[in-house]
Amino acid sequence: MYFITSNSCQNSVSHRPVRPLRVALLLFGLLGLLAQPGHAQQFNPARLDSLLSSLTAHDKLTSGSMAITRGGQVMYAKAFGYQQVETKTAATAATRYRIGSATKMFTAVMIFQLIEEKKLALTTSLSRFFPRLPNAKTITVDQLLSHRSGLYNYTDDTAWVAGHTTMPRTSAQMLQLIGQGKPEFAPGTKAAYNNSGFLLLGYIVEQLTGQSYAQALQRRILNKAGLLSTFYGGKINPGKQEAPSYFISPTGWRRASETDLSVVGGAGALASTPADLNRFLTALFGGRLVSAASLKAMRTVRDGYGRGLLPRSFGTRPGYGHTGGLDTFVTLSSYFPAEQLAVTLCSNGQNSAPQDAFSGALSIYFGLPYRLPTFRGSGFVPAPAELARYVGTYASAQMPGLKITMTRSGTTLQTEATGQAPATLEPVSAGVFKFDQVGNDLRIEFDPAQPSFLLKQGGGSFLFTKEK
Repeated sequence: MYFITSNSCQNSVSHRPVRPLRVALLLFGLLGLLAQPGHAQQFNPARLDSLLSSLTAHDKLTSGSMAITRGGQVMYAKAFGYQQVETKTAATAATRYRIGSATKMFTAVMIFQLIEEKKLALTTSLSRFFPRLPNAKTITVDQLLSHRSGLYNYTDDTAWVAGHTTMPRTSAQMLQLIGQGKPEFAPGTKAAYNNSGFLLLGYIVEQLTGQSYAQALQRRILNKAGLLSTFYGGKINPGKQEAPSYFISPTGWRRASETDLSVVGGAGALASTPADLNRFLTALFGGRLVSAASLKAMRTVRDGYGRGLLPRSFGTRPGYGHTGGLDTFVTLSSYFPAEQLAVTLCSNGQNSAPQDAFSGALSIYFGLPYRLPTFRGSGFVPAPAELARYVGTYASAQMPGLKITMTRSGTTLQTEATGQAPATLEPVSAGVFKFDQVGNDLRIEFDPAQPSFLLKQGGGSFLFTKEK
């Protein structure tokens, strides 16, 4: 529950199909990046080690890896926890993670390369490639890149996602799924995060290059940027240092369901390492993958979105990158042009806000005041009847499109936000629960008389009411 990037419909703790590819930029994630930077001091890697070790020891992250690169030079690299929980195989810097929506950066780069080669343009109509899709004549490549197409976003179909993400799908089946959905709005009139658009852009890359996405990726990006640990994923193979993903249950970490990557394609099918993602961002902003004009177009933000890049600023430091979430994998990747700094965190299981862990790492790197988390429990145990009253799905008029589902988990509640992995709340007192944040506590306060709660964080207060 980190209101990512980046991806749900839990039916039980033993089997939990997860909505793929929800971008990790909602409330919990954004507040962690609002810290105001002061004067940078000497980086203290031991302090960052302490943060990551504490998160792992307290089951806030089961495992993962972080890398910090400046000017192409590695400033910090740390793997923590397990690559595979069942065998207690330790994670290493070479462990590969599914990166979900961070794939969109790669897809966008290939589209801009094709534009530079005059094989298409930002104004090219979708009807050139997929004339049967709704509004195909008026949807442009530009709108697909910037989440302004209004196409039906197939990952918002809760019923479909719950039963079909683990099975392979052909492009024809995916096109039919997108085509049968009702468009959300007229093309170009507003922006809303949309995985359908980038799935289609991946298909366009294949049509224009005459190659598979994986082949085009290898020639156009991986070879040029020297990426040796990035690839178009298949079934997870732990023997090749590929990590499965996990979620926390009352009995410990359990393996999550595995999305078949044919379902996500150019919207989220890549696997990589933090070091490789930093190399990619360094190559992109260093002019090795697209022209300066193309990069400017990618980083131009309208209604919260660039073209394949997202704003990822830290305080007053402008930054760009992307987040990703698939199953329970989370990727957070940012580049700060002024500092030539690339920072990436990949995790294959978390029970807190990874965006806040990322923010904590940046605070430590820049030498800002920062409080390491303590994770002290209150000792309060709610009555079973009290927990039962809170179970349900809640929505807020202040945050349209976001729903939060509460389920009972032992002696507390488990919560799951739209498109996010579940997280376990800690009871504080009657009707009050907290969610451990790194340096930024969150509270959920249930109304004793009404089926509603207030979500409080960072000075904000949001009313959520139970749906009937």
